[in-house]
Amino acid sequence: MARAGSAAAVVAAAALCLLLPDTAAAHARADDAPGSAASYRPAHGSVPVTGTESSADGPLLERAKIYSDTIGPGQKKYYRVRLDETSNAFVSTVLAPPPGTKSGILDGMQVSLTSADGTACSSNTTSYFGGDTTRPIADYASRRIQGDGSPCQQAGEYLYTVAWAGPQTSGATTWPIELTYMAEPGLEPGAAEPQAPTTWSSKAPSLSKGSPQKVSGGTGFNDAAAVGDGVWRDDLRPGESRFYKVPVAWGQQLFLRAQLANAASDGSFFAVNGLRLALYNTARGLVSDKSTGYRGVPAGVDLGTAPAAYANRFAGDPAAESAMRFQGWYYVQVTLDPKVPRSVPMTLNVGLQGTAQPGPPYDGDAEAAGFGLGDAGPDSDEALTMRAIGYTGIGAGTVLVLGLGAWQLLGRRRRPAGGDTAAVYSR
Repeated sequence: MARAGSAAAVVAAAALCLLLPDTAAAHARADDAPGSAASYRPAHGSVPVTGTESSADGPLLERAKIYSDTIGPGQKKYYRVRLDETSNAFVSTVLAPPPGTKSGILDGMQVSLTSADGTACSSNTTSYFGGDTTRPIADYASRRIQGDGSPCQQAGEYLYTVAWAGPQTSGATTWPIELTYMAEPGLEPGAAEPQAPTTWSSKAPSLSKGSPQKVSGGTGFNDAAAVGDGVWRDDLRPGESRFYKVPVAWGQQLFLRAQLANAASDGSFFAVNGLRLALYNTARGLVSDKSTGYRGVPAGVDLGTAPAAYANRFAGDPAAESAMRFQGWYYVQVTLDPKVPRSVPMTLNVGLQGTAQPGPPYDGDAEAAGFGLGDAGPDSDEALTMRAIGYTGIGAGTVLVLGLGAWQLLGRRRRPAGGDTAAVYSR
């Protein structure tokens, strides 16, 4: 059965995006020198933790908290998580080297989730930089409740590992990692598993032709700038990644195009992966990652998704379809290669296609667990806006009026740069 207020949440999320270009600009990258590529900003108040070499001593990662650690060449770190017997678990890691750091093409990380006796709960996930320079990369290991005798179905402590991928001699130092554990409620007892859409088009909608709205992308998942359907304009520094987030409802497809303008150049450079466009789902799992070369003339890259559907998780291939398994905020990462000699204007086209559909019959509050359109962190500017709008009984005129009130509220309540929340998902 559909949860009450889900349609209103979609409207509120769309209204929220109208307010966010100014909000995003408030998250200025104050820690970075002028002209330098901005480093990944950890969640404010993230909990420092040190993974161990021994599986017997790994620190406990609690649900809904964000943790910070480091990892270096050849290292494998153990952590513990406590899973119940009713929720789907997603434990993610972000590997965030300093912008422009050199790497091997096979450098990256591998994450896994196993039972105490070493039984794998899902396939190990390995993420590579895929080039000779780094950028933030992320993915998760998961446990899905299946009720068919599959492994890892019992409640108890499980082991989560993060391992360096690539030659042990690669890299000059340790790099920051960020970890978080999300639990998606299972379905109501006896409920049938929803079916995936049988037909949908991979053809992107026509690009928006309106004037681009100025936006300042964030440095990562914690300060990503919220954007909606339309055209957005930003500037990328060499070696820099900018992050944006888009609310995607059940049944909707997301289409993206990142376009670089020309850059003054003597033609002496060519970056094979000059422009990268990546998309991550609500639990920080990779959906798709594409790139194109850049030599100073206009260039762009496109990305489109399947409709967001609960049943997509049962699709083994392609992986991009399986990753579109949630309703919620999806994270867009746009990266400019450090070989590009100067900052370049970038235009991001965002297109949402499809009508919002009812959600699955969750046996619990998926919104509170972080799998919803209104969850942006209890202390974030976006959450203040959502509280002002509310989730039920609103019309378009009300959204606009309350949106103006929320704008004023944000002006009074603006926090200093970096004031992102660590406890991103309310319990």
